[in-house]
Amino acid sequence: MITDDLKIFCKNTEEYIDVDGGSTLADIYATLHGRLQMTPLCALVNNQEEDLRYRVYRPRMVEYLDITSREGYAAYVRSLCMVLYKAVTELFPGKRLIVEHSIAGGFYCTFKHEQGMSKTTIDELKQRMRQIVDADLPIVRRERLTTDVIDMFERQGLKDKVRLLKSINRLYTVYYKLGDLIDSFSGPLVPSTGLIQVFDIVPYYNGMLMLPPDATNPSVPAKKINQPKMLQAFTDHIEFNKIIGLGDVGMLNTVVQDGNASMLINVAEALHSQAFAKIAEEIARRYQKGGARCVLIAGPSSSGKTTSSKRLAIQLVTKHIRPKVIELDNYFVDREHTPRDEKGDFDYESLYALDLEQFNRDITALLAGEEVPMPTYNFSTGKREYRGNTMRLEENDILLMEGIHGLNPELTKQIPEQQKFRIFVSALSTLNIDDHNWIDTYDARLLRRIVRDNSYRGTNAQQTLSRWASVRRGEEKWIMPFSENADAMFNSSLLFELAVLKSYAEPLLRLVPVNKPEYPEADRLLKFLSYFEPLDVHDIPSTSLIREFLGGSTFHYS
Repeated sequence: MITDDLKIFCKNTEEYIDVDGGSTLADIYATLHGRLQMTPLCALVNNQEEDLRYRVYRPRMVEYLDITSREGYAAYVRSLCMVLYKAVTELFPGKRLIVEHSIAGGFYCTFKHEQGMSKTTIDELKQRMRQIVDADLPIVRRERLTTDVIDMFERQGLKDKVRLLKSINRLYTVYYKLGDLIDSFSGPLVPSTGLIQVFDIVPYYNGMLMLPPDATNPSVPAKKINQPKMLQAFTDHIEFNKIIGLGDVGMLNTVVQDGNASMLINVAEALHSQAFAKIAEEIARRYQKGGARCVLIAGPSSSGKTTSSKRLAIQLVTKHIRPKVIELDNYFVDREHTPRDEKGDFDYESLYALDLEQFNRDITALLAGEEVPMPTYNFSTGKREYRGNTMRLEENDILLMEGIHGLNPELTKQIPEQQKFRIFVSALSTLNIDDHNWIDTYDARLLRRIVRDNSYRGTNAQQTLSRWASVRRGEEKWIMPFSENADAMFNSSLLFELAVLKSYAEPLLRLVPVNKPEYPEADRLLKFLSYFEPLDVHDIPSTSLIREFLGGSTFHYS
């Protein structure tokens, strides 16, 4: 019976709507009689993500979300994963599907313990997925005692999920059912397979690439991007994970709970040191042949570029090479000439916020052995100034430059190619939550930035979250398209870092007000961090890259 006591506020239509107690969000949407020009995939209920089978028993604020929203797109991708998993279990029983990571415009998938995947296999999977979608099968949400869910997962052979659930303290667990198959995910799924119309599955190196809709044109699948160097960077770390027996969060939690984290930290830090030494060795080899006198380090926000530069510099000194650092920010054009973004604000992330001609003239002169007056950018006045600082490259000197545009050929278009060595730095997470739930590299970097911004810049989590979409857009435009130009890739992620960041980030995220636009993202990150057993910071060395964000580093950061 409809009563005046039970209403929801529909944010899409900006009105209160009478509802029956126990109605699902899908039921309520149907009563709107096409007033919403959208196909919802999930919703925000009091600014928290929920699926459309969520039942309303109390007054709530509801916002329906389609694929053009971050939450809707993520629900679509998760649901596509479940359709793929069902196709695998039906066609290839006994095969263990691993959704490893996001790359090349899609999601790289493999079969556990197998080195390759035939095109015939991939075509059969795509055909079966299409049949499952066309059947419009219900995807049903369930919630049971965690002990019961563990039993169900054990019967289905999902050891990774069993391990995770046993390592975290939850009384109840949400899972989803598609036919006789069950699975769990890090967020809501769509209500039926018929909503997953746009996708593709294509061969990609030793596995397959699951392609969801193009984010800018959801009516077509995303296009495959060839990223062999990025894939190799992921693969190298995944192989390392296998050697030390640590592939998912359940395994990490067990290590922490058993008191064995110190060894893991030491091994992970040694891997970083080894990577820096290897890159320095290659730079030295090229330098001795007359090249690589200009080292450019680039990467997205919070990837650890600054610490990477400092640790690489130390390794170069051991090769009898002295790095001289040039800060690209000092080549900003005067503020009145800075490009503006679509909102009319100064776009300091644009390549053309730099004086490219002056920069290239100075680098060319330095490489020719000349003494060059070096600029300093005055951020207060918005002017480039010359304060008497000069630079000259002596014997065994090289230039070391860190900035977001280092891999863009336009930055150093007048510098001979043989004189350049480009390094791409990013935090490529290779630890999965479980077989079907990957850790987005963007999340790892965002948590780093939230912690760092609060400690060093006086910025709260809400402010950092509000700027993140703009940061991401800048990265996609100015950084990521050039990643494959790198001569070397450095994966700055550390297997243990999210367990450490948890204790720093959670209190900051809890301060985001529930009525603010940034709350849904803060809530999602809190749920994500709840998978991790917290790890104390005291065993992390002062030279660790993660100290750039936590504090306590021996390196100085301006």
